Formats: sequence, C-alpha cells, structure tokens
Amino acid sequence: MNNQSRRDFLRTTGYGLGGLALGGLLPGGSFLSSAMASELADPLAPKAPHFPGKVKSVIWLHQNGAPSTLDLFDYKPELVKLAGQDVPASFLKGIKTSTQGGVGKLFVSNRTWKQHGQSGAWFSDLVPNLAQHADNIAFIKSSVTIGATHDISILKLNSGGLNPGRPTLGAWIQYALGSANPDLPGYVVLYNGKKEPAGGAVNWSAGFLPAVYQGTAFRAGKSPILYLERPELIAAAQQTDNLKLLKQLNELKGQAYPEDSELQARIRAYELAERMQTSAPEAVDLSKESDATKALYGINDDVTKEYGTNLLRARRLVERGVRFIQVVSGPVDVDGDERTWDAHTKLEENHGKHARIVDKPIAGLLTDLKALGLLDSTLVVWTSEFGRTSWGESGTGRDHNPWGYTQWMAGGGVKAGYTHGATDEIGLQVADKTTAVDTYDLHATVLNQMGLDHLKLIYKYQGRSERPTVVYGKVIKELIA
Repeated sequence: MNNQSRRDFLRTTGYGLGGLALGGLLPGGSFLSSAMASELADPLAPKAPHFPGKVKSVIWLHQNGAPSTLDLFDYKPELVKLAGQDVPASFLKGIKTSTQGGVGKLFVSNRTWKQHGQSGAWFSDLVPNLAQHADNIAFIKSSVTIGATHDISILKLNSGGLNPGRPTLGAWIQYALGSANPDLPGYVVLYNGKKEPAGGAVNWSAGFLPAVYQGTAFRAGKSPILYLERPELIAAAQQTDNLKLLKQLNELKGQAYPEDSELQARIRAYELAERMQTSAPEAVDLSKESDATKALYGINDDVTKEYGTNLLRARRLVERGVRFIQVVSGPVDVDGDERTWDAHTKLEENHGKHARIVDKPIAGLLTDLKALGLLDSTLVVWTSEFGRTSWGESGTGRDHNPWGYTQWMAGGGVKAGYTHGATDEIGLQVADKTTAVDTYDLHATVLNQMGLDHLKLIYKYQGRSERPTVVYGKVIKELIA
C-alpha cells in the first residue's frame, strides 16, 4: 500500500469504522455498496421500505403519567358491583410484582358510560368527543408492559429498553426510511407545558444509532426551535458565508474521524437549520388555518388551546412529509401542584382536567385527517406507559398497572371499529394471555404499517445485530385491516 496507512485504505474503500456503522443504514443491515455511497453525503436521504407500507406518517400521542383507562374506555360492571370490597384472590393470581401502595379496596369513580357507533364501543363521559369516533378506532384492551415506575416504563414505551441508550421508535423509522422533506426534521417532538417532559430528550434519542436520527423538539410559539432565527445584525449573505466556512472546517475534522456520528450530525444540523429558518416557522404557522379548523381543535378555548395547537401542528407536519410526530401531553394544576395523568389521589379532579384538555383536540385531529384524506396514510397511536389498578389508593386515586390496560390506534390501515383482547372482569389483568400486546408488539405493528419488518431492520452495534424490538415482538395481524 506504499505510503498509504491501513486506516486510510480502509476508510477510502468504505470499510473502516465509518463504513461498518454506515452498513447499518440499509434496512436489513447489509454493508455499504457503491450504489448507496451517496448516503455518506446525506444519511437522511429517502430510502425504500422493505415492502409497500400503508402509512407515510405516525402521530404518537403519549398520555404522560398513565391515565386510568378503566375510567375512559374499559367499562367493567363487575367492578361497579364489587366496589369497596377486597380484591378477590382469584383476580390476583399470577401477579408477582407489588405496586407502590400495595393492594387496596376496589375503587369506582363517578362515571357515566355509554356505547357508541356500530361497533358498540364503550366510552365514559370524560371523552364525549372521542366517543364520536368509535367506528374509526382499533382498541387494544390487552396491553401489557414491564415495570411499574414511570421513568422505566416511559423509556420502554418509546425505545423498548429499560435503561437509556436504545434508539426510540421515531429514530428507528427515520434511520430506516430517511426524511421525506429535506427542509424539515423527519422526527419531531411536540409537548405542552412550560418545561420538557420528565426524562427529556432521552425519550426521543437516537441511542446507539448515528445522532442525526434523533428527534427534534419544537417549542410553542412562532419560533419552534431556539436560536433558529438569524440575528438582526447579520445579513443573509454573511450568514451563508459563515456556514460555508463552518461546514468546511467540520468536514476537514470529519475526514480524520469518519466514525464520529456526533460530528456528522452537527454538519447536517447546521445545513438543515439554515433551510428551516423558512420552512419550520411556516410549518407551525396557524394563521392561514380557517376559524372552523381552529375551533375543531379547540384552539379558541383556553383549556384546549395549547394541546390543540400541537395537534394542528402535527397535522401540518404530516402534510409536509414528517414521518414521526411524538406529542406528549403536559401537566395540569391539581391543588397548586403540576400533575401528569398520574392520579394516585384526586383522580376525579386530575382526570377531569386532563380529559378536557385532550378529548376535543384528539377528536378534532381524527376528523380533520379524515376530511383531508390523510387518515388512511397516517397512523394515530394513543398510548401510555402503563395503566392503573382496579383498586384505589388513598381513597381517591389508583396505583400503577402494567398487567392489563387500553391503548388504541386509528387510521393507517388498522381495523376500524375493532377491539383486540380484553381485561378480566375487574379490569386488572389481561383475560386471555394469548392476546396480550407488549410494547415490542406495538412497535412491530407500527413498523409493519410503514413497510418495515422489525426482524430485518438491523443496526450493527458493538458486534451485535440490534433491532427495534430487541429480541421480542410480533406484528398483531388482527389489528390490520
């Protein structure tokens, strides 16, 4: 090799450390070929799925803090009948992990229930607007997870891991498919409230994937990203020259360290940021939306304005090709304390406020997507880190429940007006374990709708072939239309 070092030879032939890492950019994990060499220049270039997908975008609605779906969607007459009594031992069979507050008396909140639509799905009076979409929703009433602490279960919900370090579902999707819009991030996070959700960016992290695939959090207001706007005293031409010089310096550094994904992500971020100075504000600008559309999302109501704004922005991002929009519900004030859905006490007050914030905007989102012809190509996922127990805690709330709870999907080729699985007669555990849907199964099903086989979506990391669902997961075929 004359004066050429072994490292230079490996790097220039595409099989150095950078080449090995970039081999994972291909869905299926094959090594970098000459046909795919362009990915070195643009890792966010659009890529083909494993098979034709039914979905172009996912809107991931995380109800932060874990609502009691026993008080929203899972009507249990037997629980009403047994309220105030000890939990019969037969319902506790197989539960090995105790919850934070121990097992208390069976608890029923003050709810009125009705069946809706041709499907006859049950909804409580907390979600009257969502009830109008009974025949658009596919319920998963046999959801299960591991762990019963928020930090761990939220990590698992978003990444499939119980510890920080794994890529989130949105990062896997962006890695596998690239970005459909070069002027916007392919993975956007929206949340209401004055501060980011507990755990922060770890819940939209790229983990061990190249950093370019992590989610981008958008703030409320006209400027969605901090420091995105050009300073007043800097002319556009001057900024462009500065960015060109910065790019040249970063690329020189990148040639010496091709395996440094953080540096490559920084280069892409500067380039994307310049384009987003125009595209990002336009994407979240609601001024051209009609008054009727704003009313549909509840933007004219102080209670629903912030969450409704996020969901209308989510619809606009879908229209602009953003693949994964993660919307996290924010806290409410309960007796001067900022609380998520985590109602260990005062469930009536907590859930009354949270349900009012999200019910109309989510129903408006489904109505709007359907009217615009976008619901078929957009998968809306209503999800939570776990559920809540059939027994009460402190007399007015519920504890954490990973053994059986409800989540749902709408649009995106899922079976509308369908209910998968069920909990037992008091809503504590999945009644038929063969119907249980773990986080890994939920992720596998979402990926399937985007044309991705979770078993073939591979990234080589520390000698292991990593995939989104770790070593678990199955597509829930019964949910697919």
